[in-house]
Amino acid sequence: MTFPDFSTPGAGQDPESGPAHARVLSRAGGTSRVVALAVTAVLVLGVAGAWAAVARWGMNIDRASTSGLTNRPEKVIPDPSEGEPVNLLVMGSDSREGENGNIGGTTSGGQRSDTTILLHVSADRSRIEAISIPRDSTVEIPSCVTTGGESTAPSYGKFNGAFAIGASVGGDTASGALCAMQTVEALTGVYLDGFVVIDFQGFQRMIDAVGGVEICVEEEIYAPKANDLHLTAGLHTLDGSTALDFARARYGVGDGSDTSRIGRQQELLASLVRTVFSAETLADPAKTLRFVDAVTSSMTMDEQTARIDYLTGLAYSLRGLRPETVTFVTVPWGSDPYNSSNVVWTDEAALLWENIQQDRPVGHDPAAASTAPAAAEGEQGDVAGTSAESGASDAPTTPAGENIDSTASASADDVKEPGKEAFTGADTTAVCG
Repeated sequence: MTFPDFSTPGAGQDPESGPAHARVLSRAGGTSRVVALAVTAVLVLGVAGAWAAVARWGMNIDRASTSGLTNRPEKVIPDPSEGEPVNLLVMGSDSREGENGNIGGTTSGGQRSDTTILLHVSADRSRIEAISIPRDSTVEIPSCVTTGGESTAPSYGKFNGAFAIGASVGGDTASGALCAMQTVEALTGVYLDGFVVIDFQGFQRMIDAVGGVEICVEEEIYAPKANDLHLTAGLHTLDGSTALDFARARYGVGDGSDTSRIGRQQELLASLVRTVFSAETLADPAKTLRFVDAVTSSMTMDEQTARIDYLTGLAYSLRGLRPETVTFVTVPWGSDPYNSSNVVWTDEAALLWENIQQDRPVGHDPAAASTAPAAAEGEQGDVAGTSAESGASDAPTTPAGENIDSTASASADDVKEPGKEAFTGADTTAVCG
């Protein structure tokens, strides 16, 4: 195994005067409400050099037994030409155990996963879709098998209750993750290859490892319940602690809903991923490896996904990732007519899950595709899509190590709304004038 050369950074771009535009790529929140960070934990493995570092820090990862699920097939080792898609469920744990208690504040007993993302890696490794599942979705939670073989009772309620039920009956984080997995599979028909769980400490370490992340705040934020978070309108570089408060804040920000918070988490992750892909990070082996260390020391994974041979194989096959090849989308939802505090998935969600099952871009419309003229020979078909609706961007491709110009001009029509619209890491999501 040879290690890639970090010595030649991509061409960075100096910011110009004028309005600044924040581009997004998200979601992995992590921590209680920031599972998007765990998405980064997976994405960063494909960044130059990080795939090789996984082997060195593999022992940092906490492995959770999945022996209770006897129907899970043995995981194969992927490579650049694997030919099979990968679906991982990425969750944030709000456990206050250990040092997390000092960070997250107090909460009632038990564990929950307030943010969950289904991470889809295409079979040809050319794209990733990160699909956020609102925690307040009203759903049927099936009977779940825990790590010890016990079964939970089926129930009906908020989606994030699945994690809490599994953890309560099974007595461990893995059981919570397994129940969330089984619930997602029952609701979507999408088979999940494994899970990733991340906590408060991991999120902060990731942000601090790269020297903070830049966020465009369009309107002043004051959230007393999020450690008195106060951010004036404009560009801010957030350290790990402040970024955690920004991601967890709900009241005093936007409309106070969890779906609004999902959008902010996606923006935060977008900035983190752009920073990881930047020339400044890729040209600094120490910074890159600190980030990988923060990632691997913050995760709990199922024992098959956590295998070093599997992780390094998957990571290496993702080495060609770019911000514009990663799409973020929220499950289509509407207000629950029987409980205004909850949401329900709309009919559009069925097409979203069908696309994931068939390894198609999240915005693909089979009906429209069937009536469109066939692509000329030699032209690329509808594989990656060509619009934000299809999950891809009109922006030019950015080589690894090259900074995205965050001050490029954009019209109001070009600005995407995280949490409501699909967008990529090359899309503009906020404007700071």
